[in-house]
Amino acid sequence: MKIVPSSVERLIEELGKLPGIGPRTAERLAFHMLKSDPVRATTLGAAIDGLHAGVHACRTCFNFAEAEECEVCGSLTRHRTTIAVVEEPFDVVAIEKTGLYQGLYHVLGGVISPMDGVGPDRLEIASLVQRAQNGEVEEIILATNPSLEGESTAMYIRGQLEPTGIKLTRLARGLPVGGDLEYADQITLGRALQGRQSF
Repeated sequence: MKIVPSSVERLIEELGKLPGIGPRTAERLAFHMLKSDPVRATTLGAAIDGLHAGVHACRTCFNFAEAEECEVCGSLTRHRTTIAVVEEPFDVVAIEKTGLYQGLYHVLGGVISPMDGVGPDRLEIASLVQRAQNGEVEEIILATNPSLEGESTAMYIRGQLEPTGIKLTRLARGLPVGGDLEYADQITLGRALQGRQSF
């Protein structure tokens, strides 16, 4: 006996494919939409439908954009001498939420991962080197994740950019706020000791 209509099952299945959405959450979301005002579901559907038509990669930094350039690259108030290199567009969002960075970005589109068949040629590294050679850039912040792939990618980029003479920096690493020393791994604790500051 079929209890759930096919259209609802299809929605549950599609929602369950989203990251962080398990089967129970997918069911709750589907049933919530079914009980909601039909206009709400139509509005959500239109937003999803128009997503790929309205958003593309920025021609300069490869962040998400609705115009040729993203909001950051198009801003006249950003510092054009500093570029933060990140893996994905959501890393830009994370840094922007701090409100502390006023430079530009460069989105690689992933990390070097031989196991997944991703080499340097599949990332936006050549375009980064080209941007670095425009004479305006003074510092490049390698803001890749502290994973094995992120570190390997940062090392590769460093090798590509060292001949330019541009200052290369890496995000500081250490203990998270609210963390306990006893639960910190050796690498994190070691980096926290090496990166200590005056108090």
